Amino acid sequence: MALIIYLLCAGTSFVCALLLYRGFRRSAARLLLWSALCFVGLFLNNALLVIDLQVVPDQDLSVLRSLPALAGISFLVYGLITDSR
Repeated sequence: MALIIYLLCAGTSFVCALLLYRGFRRSAARLLLWSALCFVGLFLNNALLVIDLQVVPDQDLSVLRSLPALAGISFLVYGLITDSR
């Protein structure tokens, strides 16, 4: 059951990233690009969570899987700061 939830979270993040990027291409609003990059990071985080807990459960990949989420949130914060001017 947990695997299904993890995969649904990864899929939702991926679809959100695609929709935000498509919106960016139509409107050229840079905040949509930063948000899409954030969701790409969250998707990678969820994908690595599935790998960590289901494929190699004997190894701890928690630091490695947190890096894409940190990068994604950093992109969003950077976009919010630069586009607020």
